[in-house]
Amino acid sequence: MRNLKRILLGVFILLLVLVILVFVLENQQSVSLLFLGLSAPQLPLSLVVVLTLLIGMLIGPALGWFLGRSSRAVRKRLV
Repeated sequence: MRNLKRILLGVFILLLVLVILVFVLENQQSVSLLFLGLSAPQLPLSLVVVLTLLIGMLIGPALGWFLGRSSRAVRKRLV
């Protein structure tokens, strides 16, 4: 049973890597972003999407931790 789980995990990871590779190879056209008057250099679309995903993966948990911490402080004051 343990070996089956390892094999399934390996297959899942290989499929995930394959999907990411196909995504990167299919989205090589360059895009230029403009936000609040600031212009970013032209980068491949896949790089922009992956960087946005990674930034969101960092900001999301940090924001959740911060909001959870402040709500615990409010609950302590109410008790």
